[in-house]
Amino acid sequence: MPEDSKRPDEKNLPRFRPATDILERADGFYLYLDLPGVSRENLVLDVKDAELMVSGRTDYRFEPEERLLESEFGNVEYVCSFTLSDIVDAESVTANLRNGVLEIFIPKTSKTIPRRIQVEYQGE
Repeated sequence: MPEDSKRPDEKNLPRFRPATDILERADGFYLYLDLPGVSRENLVLDVKDAELMVSGRTDYRFEPEERLLESEFGNVEYVCSFTLSDIVDAESVTANLRNGVLEIFIPKTSKTIPRRIQVEYQGE
């Protein structure tokens, strides 16, 4: 089997930080990470202490008769981390992978979500 047709050893995969957009809204933070070619099975999100760690890898397989002539987004590992502040609820982080984009929602704690106080009127 030619060397080009084998899947590279995971330890030797090139590592990249994915392109990321972060939005803050009243209810929390929305992170959008560009992870082309990463399947849900090859994606890991961990929250430890005050850090959210994201890693994912692609798994392109080549047939024995195929030769990789050029590669700009082949087998790679995406790795990044985000520091979580004490205004977020790290226990309630959710994630959704769709069309190569990972959306992570990090809600704010209820004590930090702005709210308007209703003033009651009590007539005399």
